[in-house]
This record gives sequence, C-alpha cells and structure tokens, in this order.
Amino acid sequence: MQEGQASRTADRVAERRAAHQVRDRPLVFEDPLALRIIRPEVARELREDPPAHDSSPIAPYLRAFFAMRSRFAEDALREAVGHGVQQYVVLGAGFDTFAYRNPYPDLRVFEVDHPATQSTKRERLASGEITIPLSLTFVAIDFATTALDDALRNAGFDAAAPAFFAWLGVVPYLERPAIDQTLSFIASLPPGTAVVFDYSVPPESLSWMSRLVFHKMAKRVAAAGEPWKTFFDPGELLRHLHDLGFSNAEDFDGDALNRRFFAGRSDKLKVGGGGHMAMARV
Repeated sequence: MQEGQASRTADRVAERRAAHQVRDRPLVFEDPLALRIIRPEVARELREDPPAHDSSPIAPYLRAFFAMRSRFAEDALREAVGHGVQQYVVLGAGFDTFAYRNPYPDLRVFEVDHPATQSTKRERLASGEITIPLSLTFVAIDFATTALDDALRNAGFDAAAPAFFAWLGVVPYLERPAIDQTLSFIASLPPGTAVVFDYSVPPESLSWMSRLVFHKMAKRVAAAGEPWKTFFDPGELLRHLHDLGFSNAEDFDGDALNRRFFAGRSDKLKVGGGGHMAMARV
C-alpha cells in the first residue's frame, strides 16, 4: 500500500465482486450491498453496461476467484457459528460487506485493516446509506508493523474464547515473518478457532497458460504499488501450519474449488490454478 491511501487492490476486488452480481448467473456469492460499497462511478457503469467495465480475457477468472473465496469464507463461518463461535475477525477487510448483512445475532465482527482503507470505507458506507451495526468493531492496523494480538485485545477481542478468521487477499502481499506471526497468534487461541485464507503457489509450478495469467496480474498489482511477495508450496504450507500449532489443515486447489463451486455452469466461469484456499483449525 501507498502511505495515506486506501488500498487500490481492495477497490478492484470489491468492484469485481460487484461485477459478479450483475454479470454472472447463477451467482456463486450473493452480496446485495456490493454495488453500494464501491466507487459510485463504477457502480453506475456496472448498472448501465456491465460488459464495458472490464473486458479483459482474465476478468472472468478474477470475478470467479474473488466471489468464490468470499463464499468459501462465509460457508465456513456458518459452520463455525453452528459450533458456538461468537467472534469473527476479517483480516484485511477492505470493502467486505459481511458485517452489514450479518445474520447471526450473537456474532461479534472485528474488521481489521489499514487506517487509510478503513477511512475510505467509512465514507463509502455513509454515502451508500449502509448502517454500521453495533456488533462491528473497526481495528486499524498495518500488518507489516503491528502485532495482531495487541490490536485485537485493545479492541475488545476475547482471546479466551474461540474465533473464526477470514484472511482474504492479504497473504501474498506480506513478507513471511508477518504471515507467521499472525498465524502463530491464531494457532494460540482456544480449540474451535479456525482460519481460512487464500494464497498463491510459486509461478514456476503452474502450467504455461496459468503462468501467463500470473505474470499479467503480478504486473498489475506491482504497478498499483502492492506487489506480491510470498508464495507457498501446498504440501510445505500444510506441514508448516501443523508446526505452528494447528491441529488440522486443508488445502483446496483450483480443481477442487471448481468442482465445489462452479460445476455444471454453462458460462464457463471458473478459477485458474494459481490461487489456492487453505483452512486451518485449532
């Protein structure tokens, strides 16, 4: 991120989640607030002429991945709430809208993000007439310099109770020590705690077509001042999660995610091979 500015990639992710709402059927991820949290001019363009917003060849893959990972996280959250979890931490929340459509009366939500992005989000919430619920707490943090446990505890997070964490669109942008610090904190929490996050595999492990998509996206995020920094081999990552203290860890590659969320579609919406989802439990 550039100092004092909201994350440009968070904006683009939110816009593609909104584009999914108007361009793709059936929906993989339903978000009735998606068009109200993005830049007004982009929302207007999407309403008036959806295909004009982003006609690049990789746009469907990006819409698919961003919609899928939000659906993945909220499906897993529903299961956690069913087992009694009452704390949900959205790490690198960006313009995520779950807290404003939260269907669980007893669930407290913590949105953790950079102060500049949170400031822009608050402006969007106000202009979009989206009410900030009492169940939501904003937690300002720079993941690269601030310990997550300190920030959360100062915000009223109960470290003696289990929690569910969603960490979407953040891990590739961080250095390995910052990633490990956050995961170690989550692994130290009580049984019943879980985290879901997406990550990128090393580009040299991809097919030639996936490598082309990877390099195109890598150039985009680097040009926005937010380059990708860290990649994981799936097997190595699972072993590392166990070493950090998680009792169970799972990896979901593109094939598994396509079978789960995109099977039987006629529009060929699907995810590519570069991005994986991981879930780890205490």
